[in-house]
Amino acid sequence: MPQFINAKDALVTDAVDGLLHCSGGALTRLDGYPHIKVVCRTDWDKSRVALISGGGSGHEPAHAGFVGAGMLTAAVCGEVFASPSVDAVLAGILAVTGPAGCLLIVKNYTGDRLNFGLAAERARAFGLNVSMVVVDDDIALPDLPQARGVAGTLFVHKIAGALAEDGADLATVTDAAQKAIRQMASIGTSLDTCTVPGSTKEDRIAPGMAELGLGIHGEAGVQQVAFEDAATAMDLVLDKLAPQMADDAHVAILNNLGGTTPLEMSVLAQALATSSKAGSITHVIGPAPMMTSLDMHGFSVSILPLDSDTTDLLARPVALAAWPGVQAVAPVKVRPLPDGLSPIKPVPSAKPETRALLDACCDLLIAAEADLNELDAKSGDGDTGSTLATAARALKGALDTLPLADPTQLFRAVGNELSQTMGGSSGVILAIFFGATGDACANGKPVTKALLAGLDRISQVGGAAKGDRTMIDALAPALAALPNGVDAAAKAARAGADATAQMGRAKAGRASYVPSENLIGNIDPGAEAVARLFEGLAKPM
Repeated sequence: MPQFINAKDALVTDAVDGLLHCSGGALTRLDGYPHIKVVCRTDWDKSRVALISGGGSGHEPAHAGFVGAGMLTAAVCGEVFASPSVDAVLAGILAVTGPAGCLLIVKNYTGDRLNFGLAAERARAFGLNVSMVVVDDDIALPDLPQARGVAGTLFVHKIAGALAEDGADLATVTDAAQKAIRQMASIGTSLDTCTVPGSTKEDRIAPGMAELGLGIHGEAGVQQVAFEDAATAMDLVLDKLAPQMADDAHVAILNNLGGTTPLEMSVLAQALATSSKAGSITHVIGPAPMMTSLDMHGFSVSILPLDSDTTDLLARPVALAAWPGVQAVAPVKVRPLPDGLSPIKPVPSAKPETRALLDACCDLLIAAEADLNELDAKSGDGDTGSTLATAARALKGALDTLPLADPTQLFRAVGNELSQTMGGSSGVILAIFFGATGDACANGKPVTKALLAGLDRISQVGGAAKGDRTMIDALAPALAALPNGVDAAAKAARAGADATAQMGRAKAGRASYVPSENLIGNIDPGAEAVARLFEGLAKPM
């Protein structure tokens, strides 16, 4: 898979320098490229306990992204998923450690323990006061004698960093770090593996499955489980954490493993906040990418018990973009709509044949969802089918509330429903269409002519006309032929839709931004939806 990198060998040094270029002068590095990659604070005066963390790269923003006042003093960066050398760690220690000493925060991996540990021994030989803690928060493998260090490391960075910034001595800072390590727990899950630059992506997670309890270096998870949805995935993670959570208040880090979109992370935050299995989680850090695994499409949750001191240390503000801060989990606040925007509820009325017609229209659009999305992906953003199907499902659910026996009010009510439930420009266009059709009915026009009046209105407002490669190319001929029956309308709609496949230029909609080679041979998805709707209605019910 193509990636935005230059030479593979320069990946980490390029990334570190990119961070420094954009730090506003807050960060510097030691002159040891390419073997020594150490990022340091520029405002450090060695009067307080220094905090150093690090490890393999690929976990960004950890660790260099957390170098700054109130967190790390320096970060030692290795190559992707590879521990930094003893010399690199020692260089970092010597660069920032003064009389107050230094705490090394190390994740529990063999390479990190050995390299940081030996560097600490050498630094002590120089007369420096160096302490080291090993983070082992991963609970995926409960019987493993050496649990891995994962995103809970961020708790240690923040708690120890706040104490060091206050001027606490090395013993106090170390004890607080050890206490946090003893109390924390983490576990993650993912829908896909990560892509290591220069390597073939491993394809071990089957479609429809998720991996639970995986590491941050691409290691396989403890088990593969069926993936249902975000809420179920979150509950599986919380089930694993439950034995680690008493009734006391806890804070959770909701961590993006790198490839999960912000939209998905917000859905996961909702799942966390509302899960019955997260009752003791009162505060959250995130959702945000903090300890990633390159582009892994997953998330992790880390928990830590809260007391007043821990809450205070975690809540201390820091001027680091990578640290999202800690917030209390609170109910969603809802305000009433402003006056004039609350939807007007129509008076329901029954008419079985009209209900059956609307129900059939909705079912046809729902059935076409996947096909229309696939078609739209060739000329747009791939969501036409989902947009129409979502609106159709909402309309089906609202049939009992509609004035089915009053065409004027029914068209207006359908337009109002679509304006609320159908996203994008399509929802607005169809809301205008049905609203104008209702207005025409109110002025005494029969339904077939009222529908043409609705068509004229959307052409005026939206600016699209027949020949512009939109739904109008199928809708206009269909409505013109409708007085001759639904069969005639269906044939006209199909001819109009098929003609759009030969139109190399769209003059409206998202397809107007798409090159002609992507359009030729592909029917406009909106026009296809209209054609399928009329064709479905033309078949005997």
